Amino acid sequence: MLAILSLFIFTAVLVKVVMAAQTFFSLTLATIWFINAFCAILQGSLFGLLTLFPQQYSSMFLSGQGMAGMFAALAMILSMSSGADIETVALGYFITPCVGTSISIICYLLLPRLDFAQYYLSKSNTNSPKSYEMETKTELLHPGEENGDAGQKKAVLLLKETEAGGVEEEKRTVSICTILRKIWVMAVTIVITFGVTLSVFPAITAKVGTHIQDNASWNKFFNPVCCFLIFNVMDWIGRSLTSKTLWPGPDCMYTPLLAASRFIFVPLFMFCNIGDRQYLTTFFYNDAWFIIFMILFSISNGYFVSLPMCLAPK
Repeated sequence: MLAILSLFIFTAVLVKVVMAAQTFFSLTLATIWFINAFCAILQGSLFGLLTLFPQQYSSMFLSGQGMAGMFAALAMILSMSSGADIETVALGYFITPCVGTSISIICYLLLPRLDFAQYYLSKSNTNSPKSYEMETKTELLHPGEENGDAGQKKAVLLLKETEAGGVEEEKRTVSICTILRKIWVMAVTIVITFGVTLSVFPAITAKVGTHIQDNASWNKFFNPVCCFLIFNVMDWIGRSLTSKTLWPGPDCMYTPLLAASRFIFVPLFMFCNIGDRQYLTTFFYNDAWFIIFMILFSISNGYFVSLPMCLAPK
């Protein structure tokens, strides 16, 4: 996270530095590449850490990701309505993640000091069968209650009965292929969900315009509000739904088919009010159609992203 914070600070400083456009563009591309690389490592590490906690915390983590997207959409709308110059807007865009990353670093450092975090983190270092905890969906179990284990990431604990009648503990490393064979349904669901979403959002959805051309303000804010803001708000709601229900369950083989049913949104968005058409006809001219499609599209995206992430650690 310190590397990400340093790169954001470096990019924010570049806004005030006068340089050739090509040089600035090259430096910006390089920083974006490194930021995304570090974010991928950080996200994978955090998901690994989440396996030590009950399922509801995975849902909360994914809801936080959706909420971050909502803040980004709000920042775009505020910058458009503020009337500030491009340099000020760009500086604000880069300072905001600096503040957010700093808060995240502080929270991460404070996490091991919390009692509930110490309870679950300490269990990951204990091999005793009594240390395992039964994960519940609605409440946090406390020490002393009968429980099972939150699971370990790199090793499986095997209990074998000895000739003397005791219990012998054995750890065995599990390969990635073995894990994938266990969670392939959830993995395919994730791939299909992101494949459908990224095929139309924002490449196609950002080109949809309003049919009300005589309202300058609505024409200006239609796409930021109806495309980006609605998507992120509904995506956040969809991710949060997994804290209430996990349907279908981990043993359901039809989950990828449910995610694949979202392919219907590809032609629906293509037939919305997109300007400068050459081959296709607009069937859904009214703005209401696009808003309805976007709500259903984004809620289903958030739900089918969060569902496998919550079920796979089980």
